[in-house]
Amino acid sequence: MPVTTRVECPQDAPATRRVHMAAFPGPDEADLVDALRRDPAWLPGLSLVAVDEAGLVVGHALLTRLQVGDGEALALAPVAVAPEWQRRGVGELVVRAALSEAERAGEKLVVVLGDPGYYARFGFTPAGRHEVVGPFEVPDAYFQVLPLPAYDGAPRGLCRYPEPFVVAV
Repeated sequence: MPVTTRVECPQDAPATRRVHMAAFPGPDEADLVDALRRDPAWLPGLSLVAVDEAGLVVGHALLTRLQVGDGEALALAPVAVAPEWQRRGVGELVVRAALSEAERAGEKLVVVLGDPGYYARFGFTPAGRHEVVGPFEVPDAYFQVLPLPAYDGAPRGLCRYPEPFVVAV
C-alpha cells in the first residue's frame, strides 16, 4: 500500500476537511475538526494524516485533550478515510500512527466511542474496566479505553469532552 502517515501540517486543513466531507454523509465531523483546531483541547502533534504517493491526504485520525475525573486523557475522534481508500488498511494505519505519537508524548489513556469490533484490534476495551465513565448513553461495549504504557491506573472517573464535542452531539 503506497500510503504513509505524518503529523498534519496547517496547510493540510482543507484536504483533511475534504476527506471528512467525503467519508461522512454530512459536515458534522469536518466541522468538529475545524472547531477543535480553535479549542484549547487541540494538540497539533496528535493530528495525523495518511498521504498517498502523490502527497494527497487520504486519511485522518485526531487525538484531542479531554478530562477524566481529576486528570487528563485523550479522545480519539474523528477518524476518516477517503471513500476510494476505505477497506484498504488506511484507517488502521493512521490510527496506529496517532496512538504511537500519543505513546511517544507520554500520554496515559485514550478513550473512543466506537465499534468494539473495530477498535479491539488496537487494544481498546470497555472503559468501565478502568473505572472510566462516558458522558453518553451508549452500550458499555461502545465506550472504550486504551491504556498506554505510561498509564498508572489513573485517571479514572467521568469523561468531560471539550466543548466542540458537546455542541456536535
